[in-house]
Amino acid sequence: MTVLNGNANTGSDGKSSSISHILYVLKENPVTLIAFALFGFYVLSAIFGQYLVPYDPLASDSENVLQPPSVKHWFGTDPLGRDVFSRVISATRLDLMIAVSAVAISFVVGSILGSAAGYWGGKLDIILSRTLDTIMAFPIFVLAMGIVAALGNTIENIVYATAIINVPFYARLVRAEVNIRRNSGFVQSAKLSGNSDLRILALQIFPNTLPPMMVQISLNLGWAILNAAGLSFIGLGVRPPTPEWGIMVAEGANFIVSGEWWLAVFPGLWLMLAVFTFNLLGDGLRDMVDPRQRT
Repeated sequence: MTVLNGNANTGSDGKSSSISHILYVLKENPVTLIAFALFGFYVLSAIFGQYLVPYDPLASDSENVLQPPSVKHWFGTDPLGRDVFSRVISATRLDLMIAVSAVAISFVVGSILGSAAGYWGGKLDIILSRTLDTIMAFPIFVLAMGIVAALGNTIENIVYATAIINVPFYARLVRAEVNIRRNSGFVQSAKLSGNSDLRILALQIFPNTLPPMMVQISLNLGWAILNAAGLSFIGLGVRPPTPEWGIMVAEGANFIVSGEWWLAVFPGLWLMLAVFTFNLLGDGLRDMVDPRQRT
């Protein structure tokens, strides 16, 4: 019973220490706290937004075409009489889904390839490096355009294209971090203890690569949203009438000259704030997962 109680206390102390560290980071960095608050707002908007918006984002109303922002329509209405606020909030789910899915795929694939190349090296490292250099030789947005144009402008293909062009960032970063640590003292100790290479790589080395990876994930989430919006803006992304920030900015750009500024401004501001939020998250996430920051 004494051993069990000791284990329980250890686990409880570990959780308490982690929570205290997270709270400390948020307290010492107000910008990170603001970024997490905005991130929470976007997540809640993505989950519950389409149920809380005042109007159907796809329903047109010929009697309220191109109405400016008002109490009834906070962000005004578009040329079909659809409520812009409802469409902006409803688009959050699709844009975040595309960004998170693409970054998750690129993170997993890039981590596996980079870890293998950095730990074992040799021909695997050479082949991977040359392949990644080839991908990065193209302008990333132009490459995404080519992939989507070749495969078709569906949501799945947008996710795949965004993931492909993001893989080199994770693979090169993980490769460098693993290559530095593969001959470290704690790795040699793990080998002498009888651990396999895969176990050492997964449980000893890879967790130490997460702090810089958190920054990269945060930046890539913002860029993935911009990429999806950019593809939609030029007609290679999500197809109308689906609510999506890039489509709304593209449609609203044609009306700015005639004075209907709200059609492009509000979706553009929502998009800018989302990218700004993810860029701010990086430093905070790095401090939270970095073992060296835990004192």
